[in-house]
This record gives sequence, C-alpha cells and structure tokens, in this order.
Amino acid sequence: MKRTLLIAIALVLLMAPLLHLVFPAGHPLHLSEFYVGLLGKFLCFAICALALDLIWGFGGILSLGHGLFFALGGYGMGMYLMRQIGRDGQYQSDLPDFMVFLNWKELPWHWALSDSLVGQVLLALAVPALLAAVFGYFAFRSRIQGVYFSIITQALVVAAMLLFFRNETGFGGNNGFTDFKRIAGMPLNTPGMKVGLCVASGLALIGCYLLAKWLTQSRWGRILQAIRDAEGRVRFLGYDPVAYKLSAYVISALMCALAGILYVPQVGIINPSEMSPAASIEMAIWAAVGGRGTLIGPVLGAFFVNGTKSVFTVWWPEGWLYVLGALFIAVTLFLPAGLVGLARRFKK
Repeated sequence: MKRTLLIAIALVLLMAPLLHLVFPAGHPLHLSEFYVGLLGKFLCFAICALALDLIWGFGGILSLGHGLFFALGGYGMGMYLMRQIGRDGQYQSDLPDFMVFLNWKELPWHWALSDSLVGQVLLALAVPALLAAVFGYFAFRSRIQGVYFSIITQALVVAAMLLFFRNETGFGGNNGFTDFKRIAGMPLNTPGMKVGLCVASGLALIGCYLLAKWLTQSRWGRILQAIRDAEGRVRFLGYDPVAYKLSAYVISALMCALAGILYVPQVGIINPSEMSPAASIEMAIWAAVGGRGTLIGPVLGAFFVNGTKSVFTVWWPEGWLYVLGALFIAVTLFLPAGLVGLARRFKK
C-alpha cells in the first residue's frame, strides 16, 4: 500500500504539469489553475500530517501547536516575497506597504536577510527548529507528557498568535503578508511557476516520507517507539528519553516549517490565522483519520479531510465544523487505526 501511494503521488506530479500546460483551457483534459493550487496546498498539508505522525504515532507525543512551526516557515518565506514586490506596491516604496502605512522609516533588524532567498529560507527553517529545541528541551527534561504537553503546546501557539497580531512586531499585524508578485525575480502568477511550486511540494513530501521511513526503521526509531510504549523501562536500561524525544520534535518542526515555506507562495497570503489553535488541531485530525503510526496514513488523512472540506465548504459551509467533529469522533470510536486500518481489514 505504501509503495502504491508513493507511485500514485509521483504519477500525479507527472500528470499535473502536462494536463495544465499542454492542454488549453476548455479542453476536457485541462487541469485548471485552481486545482493545481489546491493540489499544492494538499501536498503541504500532507507534510504537516506526516511530521505530526513522526512524534505522535511513533513517539507518543501529541503536539497541538505544530501550526506555529508551519506559520513561522510561512512568515519567513513571506518576508522574502514582500521584499520582492519592490516599488510595485501601492506606495511605490522600498519598504513593504504595511510599514509605509504605519510610518516606519526603515526595516527592523529581523528583516536583515529578507532580500536573499537562500538566507531567508535558511532562517525560516532555523527559527522553528531553535524554538522547538528550546521549548522541547525544557518540557521533556521536566518530564511533561500526555495531555499536559498538549495543553502547553496549545498555549504556546496562542501566545505566538497574539504576538503576531500586534503591528509593532513587524509582521503585518492582522492582515499579515499578501500581494506577492515575484520569487527569485520570476513572476508568481504564471502557469509554469504554479506548476513548479506544486511539483516542488510533491517532491518535498516524498523526501520527507522517505526520511521519516528511514528514521523510524532505524535503531533511533525503535528506541523512540520503545519510549512511547514504556518510557520508564527505556530510562532504566540506560537510554536518555529526552535526547530521542527532542530530536524527533525538532525534525518534526523542520518538516512543518518546510511545508509553510512551500505553502505561502502558492496561496499568496500568510497571516496570524495560520497560528490559530484550530489549525494545529486539524493536523492531529488528519493524522488520526489516516491512521497514526503508519506514516502513509496521515498523508491519506490530509488529502481525505481537506478534500472533504473543499466539498462541504461549497455545499454546506456552515456545517463543515459539525462534519469534521463527527468524522473525528467516528474514527476514534470505530476506526482507531484510521483509513489505513480500514484498508487492511478489507485486504484480509
């Protein structure tokens, strides 16, 4: 099943450019710009679900704050994209429009690398990794686990969201960043660029999956699963659970940050709503619906839940949250192994 899904993703990544670029609009085989963008978003969400499964499914660490790492990666890329607007903004200034509106005279210090794509991408990965390392070290060293860890991560993401809402922080306040025009000097709103970003997201997903698979099948992964099942026994045997849990948490944060970096150029906006508690909770739902502890299950869950969301927000927008809640309850009660467990039942 795992190999089949990877082949399916690879085929989609090959077919999407052909269907969008080769066949003209109006042709029965043409894949519209909307669906190319939607596919790219789903691929980024799948990376987040995979990242959460690495720590929750294999480490027993349920984080309800991973939306923070996703958003930090997105903000890092958004800062670069805002600088790429140049003098094409509304105020025709070298400063981003929101800074001109707030009467800022110069860029704040944390925008120092924002004119460099490589530098800003590295920063967008380093900041979430550093935050995860510091927060995780103190949390795991204090042996905080279970629901207490989940609550603390939720509090962390709420605190960050409130901080980013403030105009004086230099992150666009409530509106965030938008109106992107270029990346690496090339226009964003071209068919080739949209397909390229979608394909890059798919390749990133495959790379993250292969990395996670290699890690979970290694000695490191087996010890991580042992910590999940009996942390006290692992500690008694001489292993340090903090080191294994912390490394898994940082790797997971890096995956989410990478997803955020790829997500923002495709959707064209990043604001504090990406840090909302609901966004982080949805990531856990993707992993649970697909089947945590399987790697491939959360990928399926991300596509299934977000595909269902896309349908219901058109047909019955006010009822989507009820559907999402009912889906999560149904999976918890009747399908604890998720969609992957259901597929294995039918296979038998």
